[in-house]
Amino acid sequence: MTSTAQAPKSGAAPAHPEHLGRVVFIAAAAAMGGFLFGYDSSVINGAVEAIRDRYDIGSAALAQVIAIALIGCAIGAATAGRIADRIGRIRCMQISAVLFTVSAVGSALPFALYDLAFWRVVGGFAIGMASVIGPAYIAEVAPAEYRGRLGSFQQAAIVIGIAVSQLVNWGLLNAADGDQRGRILGLEAWQVMLGVMVIPAVIYGLLSFAIPESPRYLISVGKHEQAREILAEVEGKDVDFDVRIAEIEHGMNSEHKSSFKDLLGGSFFFKPIVWIGIGLSVFQQFVGINVAFYYSSTLWQSVGVDPTDSFFYSFTTSIINIVGTVIAMLLVDRVGRKPLALVGSVGMVIGLALEAWAFSFHLVDGKLPATQGWIALIAAHIFVLFFALSWGVVVWVFLGEMFPNKIRAAALGVAAAAQWIANWAITASFPSLADWNLSVTYVIYTAFAALSIPFVLKYVKETKGKALEEMG
Repeated sequence: MTSTAQAPKSGAAPAHPEHLGRVVFIAAAAAMGGFLFGYDSSVINGAVEAIRDRYDIGSAALAQVIAIALIGCAIGAATAGRIADRIGRIRCMQISAVLFTVSAVGSALPFALYDLAFWRVVGGFAIGMASVIGPAYIAEVAPAEYRGRLGSFQQAAIVIGIAVSQLVNWGLLNAADGDQRGRILGLEAWQVMLGVMVIPAVIYGLLSFAIPESPRYLISVGKHEQAREILAEVEGKDVDFDVRIAEIEHGMNSEHKSSFKDLLGGSFFFKPIVWIGIGLSVFQQFVGINVAFYYSSTLWQSVGVDPTDSFFYSFTTSIINIVGTVIAMLLVDRVGRKPLALVGSVGMVIGLALEAWAFSFHLVDGKLPATQGWIALIAAHIFVLFFALSWGVVVWVFLGEMFPNKIRAAALGVAAAAQWIANWAITASFPSLADWNLSVTYVIYTAFAALSIPFVLKYVKETKGKALEEMG
């Protein structure tokens, strides 16, 4: 469906410096959902072994408790857009903040294993909502000339949230004398780790009352005067509001609302471009990146590292993740998406292969030999660095750009769903695979990293510098 109406001349004016501070605050407040996304996703890392011990469960059952949050993530991501269109972006953020808060309290005070699993699903739903509503809101509120940089706040907030969760876990473990089940404030340490998320969740909820509703949403429900006020707040008072509102309305009326049916075609059910998007999502997860964020402390303890040291290594890995993400943000528009993806794949193959080699050695007195232990630790940081500076950012850039306008929204939804499913598959399988053979597990991840190289070379086209209308 296309509109024959002529697009109105833009009424936007360059955002004035005096408005920039306010716009940055608005974007940062919205990105707090990304912080919680990262925090809630990885905080469970500090509780894995304590949950196994407290409820006396095997690796398969433990994996389901850890991975079940991803079911909530998928449902939250799938429904957030419709909820936001019905009740507004701010109300959607507030619902997400409440769910994060309730999940934190419930996870800290579970009655039984099934109860803990339920609160994990609730938290996952909040993660899914935050993963969709934050970037969408920032894109709708930010002035065009700052949209790219402000949009990067979401990814930066996610990796900071991961790092802070690992730092908090390490601090709490030290307070409990290195025992995940040691007592802090009348609770076991792992319960406090999960409960601390109440603090950023409440902050997120309070911040949502301090930022305006999206002018695009307000215009969609006929509240033009409120939209004018917010446009003046974020774009300046020199904007021609009548023209600007007409421009936004024209854009919404001209949009083709893509459906699942639009994706069908080609030899294998979906159109080839959709399969490429699914492939990018699956490769991003099948290299085992979330093992580093969900199970790293367990992994290091399994090869003889002291629990307190294992928590510290999880924190340093998170710092490397931030460094890599910053590098990607600086380079993605300079060197292109495809070169970064290829460099990242090569680096991941090296890091994962070294880990597989180190973990192939027999433990001596419950520990890896010193040389292999250090190589495993360094290789893990190499792997996370190369993932963060490439596939961690580039895949989302590709998915936002590579699809033709007509199918972009629906195709992005399918690719994102594939990513959650792949994430679940890796998260649910790792404990059992590690019990079977940790080295072979990392050989499998290495193989997927290696296969990603010919996949990118043959099927993925560079999108740097191309208009969205050129895609397809």
